[in-house]
Order: sequence, then C-alpha cells, then structure tokens
Amino acid sequence: MGIRHLGIIIDGNRRLAQRLMLQPWKGHELGARKVEKLLNWCSEAGIKEVTFYAFSLQNFKRPKLEFDYLMNLFVREFNGLSQRVDELREKGLRIRFIGRRELFPKEVQTSMNKLEALTKDHSKLTAYFAMAYGGREEVIDAIKKIALRAKTNGLTPDKIDEKFVMESLYLPSEPDLVIRTGGEHRLSNFLPLQTIYSELIFLDKMWPEFEKEDFLECVAEFERRDRRFGR
Repeated sequence: MGIRHLGIIIDGNRRLAQRLMLQPWKGHELGARKVEKLLNWCSEAGIKEVTFYAFSLQNFKRPKLEFDYLMNLFVREFNGLSQRVDELREKGLRIRFIGRRELFPKEVQTSMNKLEALTKDHSKLTAYFAMAYGGREEVIDAIKKIALRAKTNGLTPDKIDEKFVMESLYLPSEPDLVIRTGGEHRLSNFLPLQTIYSELIFLDKMWPEFEKEDFLECVAEFERRDRRFGR
C-alpha cells in the first residue's frame, strides 16, 4: 500500500542560514521554495494529502524582526499562489490551513482565506498548512467543540466514540508517513492523535537541503516497512 497522506515537519531553516552566514530568518525563504518542490514530488508520486508543520504556536515567541519577516513571507507566498490560480487548478491543488489562524495579523489571515477559497474545488492533491498550530491545543479545541454540542444540541456521552472525536479535530485524516528534517527525533506537538500509527523518518538534513532523491528514498523506506497496526 502506498502513501496517501504525508506529514512533513519542516525543521532546520534557521540553522542552515546560520551555517551559510546569512541572517537566521533568511533560511525561511529558502524553505518556502522547497515547499513547492515537495508538492510537485507528491503529485508525481500519487500522494493525495500532505500536511506541513509550518508555524507552531510556540513560534509566536520568535524575535520581532524574524517574526515580522515571516509574516511578510507568508503574505507574499500565499498571495503569489493566489495569482497563479489557473496553474493550481490544472494541478488540482487544494490548499487549507489548520490551527488558530485568528492569532495571525489580519493581512496574513486575508491571504489564507483567499487562497483557500480559490482552491476549494480542486481535488487531486490537498496541502494542509499547520499554522498557529499545536497538537495539544487541537485536542483542547476539539473538546470545546464537543462540549458546545453537548450543551446546545443535547449530545450524550454514548454518542462520543473515536470516529466522533477524530471528526472534531482540525484534521481528521491520518498521515501514513511523517518525515522530520533537521536532525531532531521527536514530533514536537504535531498531530498527536492522527500520528499514532504513522511511520516516522527523521533526517539530519535541514529542510532547504531536502532533495527529490531524499523524498524518493523516504517513499522507498516506507514501502519496505511492515505496517501491522498493532496486530
């Protein structure tokens, strides 16, 4: 069975920039270029969903100069994609954002909403960007949603099962494989409920250094593994 849903923890942008003696936030620009390449590779491989861990809730604590640079980068990249809607339609690329997007500056929110609206009917490949995202916070928000339904719609405990909880998350889909670049060997609050049976691959390469041959090797490694799901 091949990969239907791929999760990517894109780590190492700043460290690569420092190694290249650039300003740390310049690495994010290198990383943004790699995102589009990965989407093309996923499309070629027949992958239907890919989720990028792009900006965590903890990332809001970054230094102001870096934070402002990132916000401008997001607006520029998202608006740039919106201007290429015919190309996105031809590729069948649908883009969605998951997380507490209301925490972002209005200009970032506007660029997200526009891109989602323009691509909502595309169906070949869905790219989820986890923005202002935290896995524990996702679970908390799901609990709040369930509690509200219990209060307003008479939801009873016997109706709450695993399927119901998963459908209350930002992202009900479960990645088959999660790749993390940057040398760290942890998920760092990324999709804690959705990844319980995901295969995990950790790479020492920084995200902007991730190339097609690395992607293909990860796909091959996934296919070599025996996924038993506890059986």
